[in-house]
Amino acid sequence: MPVIFSDRGFRFHFYSSEGDPREPMHVHVAKRGEGDAKFWLYPEVAMADNRGLDARTLRWLTEQIGRRRPEIVSAWHEHFGTPDER
Repeated sequence: MPVIFSDRGFRFHFYSSEGDPREPMHVHVAKRGEGDAKFWLYPEVAMADNRGLDARTLRWLTEQIGRRRPEIVSAWHEHFGTPDER
């Protein structure tokens, strides 16, 4: 599970096996003991799944992912060996 970055105790990461065929570009976010969520990156940052995180936290996470989306996209292409063809 490659971790892209951490912020305020949240781990922003991918799973090495993201489906076959691979799901569209997304990022998982987790904080031990508080919950986790999955966010699609395109066409806009949008929550795909949430387990245990409140609305305020989800808004903050959405903002962080939007702000750091280029970094996440680059890490996705590097990890999965895919070209950046957005």
